Amino acid sequence: MKRSSWNEHDWQLIHTAPQMPLQHMALDQVLLDEVAAGRRAPTLRVWEWAGPAVVIGIFQSLRNEVDADGARKHNIEVVRRISGGGAMFIEPGNTITYSLYAPLSLIAGMSFREAYAYMDAWVLEALGELGIKAWYQPLNDITSAHGKIGGAAQAHRGGAVLHHVTMAYDIDATKMLQVLRIGREKLSDKGTTSAAKRVDPLRSQTGLAREVIIERMIDVFRRRHGLRDGTLSPSEFAASEALIQEKFGTEAWRAKVP
Repeated sequence: MKRSSWNEHDWQLIHTAPQMPLQHMALDQVLLDEVAAGRRAPTLRVWEWAGPAVVIGIFQSLRNEVDADGARKHNIEVVRRISGGGAMFIEPGNTITYSLYAPLSLIAGMSFREAYAYMDAWVLEALGELGIKAWYQPLNDITSAHGKIGGAAQAHRGGAVLHHVTMAYDIDATKMLQVLRIGREKLSDKGTTSAAKRVDPLRSQTGLAREVIIERMIDVFRRRHGLRDGTLSPSEFAASEALIQEKFGTEAWRAKVP
């Protein structure tokens, strides 16, 4: 397959009203399939969250990753996505999440390591313009001298690639540790502090509003690759609603790796 360049594609932006976690999971599959089928142009989707969530990767064990009692206590929905990677702790307003849906030709011939870094180069440029020296920590972490900023995950389906990233804008490390089982047994009484240091939010590094950071990211993407405003079609939204009922909202999917 011959590799295509970013500018050979007519990129669309979707940045809509907040959606519930299950809707985001379903939309990732729908939009990936639409791009693969050639019914949608390659797309950048910036997520807005309507509720808190833990999002686990397709290969992760629900029991190993999530403290069910902690999730219930804090009324946090647990959902499973179609891509690999690790668990993400989400609170509305505290994260910056985006997805890219593109033909596989964009990363033709690249290793996974190369493809991850290539698809997020525009983000590193945007962060640099905001005063953050960030880089890729293979395989899939965006990091800085102060700690991890975010993580990426990918899925390939039908000739298209889904690449998505969640970055920490702010973080409630105490709550995160009550919901995620991230090496708890290894943490001392100072565990909350050490967890907060491992994930260093963009708010503390920039002092800027979340919306300002997102605006700069979109500006850099538009400048580098071209980007026009788009929207979800009624059929895409309907397809995502059906997928919630058939797949993403079922216990069989959520707990498919117990």
